[in-house]
Amino acid sequence: MTEPTLVAVQDGIMIITINRPEAKNAIDKATAVGISEALDELDSNPDIQLAILTGAGGGFSSGMDLKAFMRGELPVVEGRGFAGVTEATIRKPLLAAVEGFALAGGFEIMLSCDLIVIAEDAKVGIPEVKRGLVAAGGGLLKMPRQMPKRLAMELALTGNPISAQRALEVGLVNQVTKSGEALATAIELANSIKANGPLAVALSKEVINKATDWSSEEMMQEQLKIVMPIFNSQDAKEGALAFAEKRNPVWTGK
Repeated sequence: MTEPTLVAVQDGIMIITINRPEAKNAIDKATAVGISEALDELDSNPDIQLAILTGAGGGFSSGMDLKAFMRGELPVVEGRGFAGVTEATIRKPLLAAVEGFALAGGFEIMLSCDLIVIAEDAKVGIPEVKRGLVAAGGGLLKMPRQMPKRLAMELALTGNPISAQRALEVGLVNQVTKSGEALATAIELANSIKANGPLAVALSKEVINKATDWSSEEMMQEQLKIVMPIFNSQDAKEGALAFAEKRNPVWTGK
């Protein structure tokens, strides 16, 4: 039986592949559990710096497996939400490499990633209203924070997808690549992140994610609570020493 989720680690980068191309990488319970378990390993294993989430067979994900849903399955992991990721708090960076399509819940998975690389011919969106449904996996909440509100409203109310180029223009994705090159480009981006201090990367991500909930009066104080430990860390000392010695730093994440 084919594994619905494939996980591979090379040079500190975990690649999580949704492996159900025959079902357009729709998410069933087993797939959600597989993604969740991979993310647990990501955050607990010091030898892994970050992860890339992608799909097999030329597509990212079409969302929830409706056939599995009709059998009574819910592709949700407690504490992590749909696909084991949409409500998850992940300390390390998570990138998305999108080919072909990221629709409905697949789009919501994409929105849950920190950085997004998308192929030039890919389409993304939430078509739920066309089926009399609502995008309840976080898309309606995350879209207005990641793109202009009126465009988010358009996607939600029409159910129409947008192109990769339009997604880039509005700042929804980081890079657009040629078809078939999304994963390779995401790995290049991952290597740029991996070269940096892992503790500094994790804390920077935490501040950015939490800052939208802080008032202007409290934001500096709240930021300091998170970042102050970095200044006495081994990595901060190693970074300064490596700079002085004109060599690449050797990070420990401590």
